[in-house]
Formats: sequence, structure tokens, C-alpha cells
Amino acid sequence: MAKECAITGKSSLTGGRYSNRTRATQYNPTVKVRRKANLQKRKIFIPELNKTITLTVSARALKTIGKRGAYATLKKAGVV
Repeated sequence: MAKECAITGKSSLTGGRYSNRTRATQYNPTVKVRRKANLQKRKIFIPELNKTITLTVSARALKTIGKRGAYATLKKAGVV
């Protein structure tokens, strides 16, 4: 199972590390680093369907669910 948010589609990204020594020497190669999304496994109750589902969602998606409601958000994302 891919580590990806079921609602927003957020997953990990790769980015560069940058050391302060690079500024001084103009050559100090650093490796790429994987930056992971803030994913959490949550049980979400949907009152309209009277059922609970378990999803891996990002922190941003939890805020969206709190604002719009579970059913509307999940319906727009195509989960329900």
C-alpha cells in the first residue's frame, strides 16, 4: 500500500540538503533527502452513511474534514 493521503494525494517528496560549509567552499556535495508527508491513520465516522471507515490522511485533510464535513470531503475525493 502506497503511503499517500486518500483525500489530497499528498505523498513523500525528494529535496536537497544544504550544508553551511557549501557556502564557504563552493563544493561540498550533499545527498538528496526524502521528506515525508504528515500522514496519520484515522477512523472517520460518516453520519450520513452511519458507518466508520479507516483512512490514511494528511493533517491538511483532517482540517478540511473538520471544515467541510466528512461526507462532503470524501465524496469530492471519490473515496465514498
